[in-house]
Amino acid sequence: MNQPCEIDISVVVPIYNEEENLDYLFDRLCRNLDKIGLTYEIVCVNDGSRDRSLVELIRHHQQNSAIKVVNLSRNFGKEIALTAGIDYARGRGVVPIDADLQDPPELIEIMVNKWKEGYDVVYAKRRARQGETWFKRFTANNFYRIIGRMSDVPIPRDTGDFRLMDRRVVEALKQLPERNRFMKGLFAWVGFEQIAIEYDRDRRYAGTTKWNYWKLWNFALDGIAAFSSLPLKIWSYLGLAISLLSMIYAGFLIVRTVISGIDVPGYASLMVAVLFLGGVQLISLGAIGEYLGRIYEEVKKRPLYFVRDTYGL
Repeated sequence: MNQPCEIDISVVVPIYNEEENLDYLFDRLCRNLDKIGLTYEIVCVNDGSRDRSLVELIRHHQQNSAIKVVNLSRNFGKEIALTAGIDYARGRGVVPIDADLQDPPELIEIMVNKWKEGYDVVYAKRRARQGETWFKRFTANNFYRIIGRMSDVPIPRDTGDFRLMDRRVVEALKQLPERNRFMKGLFAWVGFEQIAIEYDRDRRYAGTTKWNYWKLWNFALDGIAAFSSLPLKIWSYLGLAISLLSMIYAGFLIVRTVISGIDVPGYASLMVAVLFLGGVQLISLGAIGEYLGRIYEEVKKRPLYFVRDTYGL
């Protein structure tokens, strides 16, 4: 796509229905980027917004040429929008950040300093999460711990997309073609020299989150399926365990029949066994289906996204 040019920092911002945040977002971003003293661009990806986000983005681009806009043909989802922004970013360092301002732009200067020390990736690790329910904090913390144990690639806990990546890391990411993209895992998978900085995550500045628990559940499934085959292995081990228990129980029945004679087995125990095994089979088929569905998406080899138009690129 675009060849890197003499831009030091590219900030990538996926946008979906964020018109209320844009004025304050660009004010804080530009203020902090100007303070760093490096050349920069802000690549905003409009992911099929239904409000006035695109109109506001174009207005800001007309006022500040450093703000670039990629307008996707429809809503493709945050992970794809982030991928598009990374594809179009031209800086020697690339910083993905959310438009809700929960990740403070003030940290970019600290990231740049670490980057100058020689680190390829400087990622922001959350110490605290303001403005979130205890249930969301509980599920998020446990998700990162579960996927960290299941994945062969260490995925940092309590870490989102907010980070600074060297151009070498960006070029490596652009070589990964998968359609079901779990970006936090891909950031970890490419490796390179990485370091964390800790921060307290703020509340959303304005508007409401676009994530609900159903979307978060599917997002978690994408992450697990993309970076671990353990769910498939679990059912193999479970099947082996059930087979062993069945053999033990069959031996018990033979011994009891020899000693006590033939009796009529109970209907209740028979139904419990049938329903239990049927449930195990359906769950195992569901796990296989999750992986099979992802294989189906990959073999179609559709483009990740289409761009309707761009502004400043």
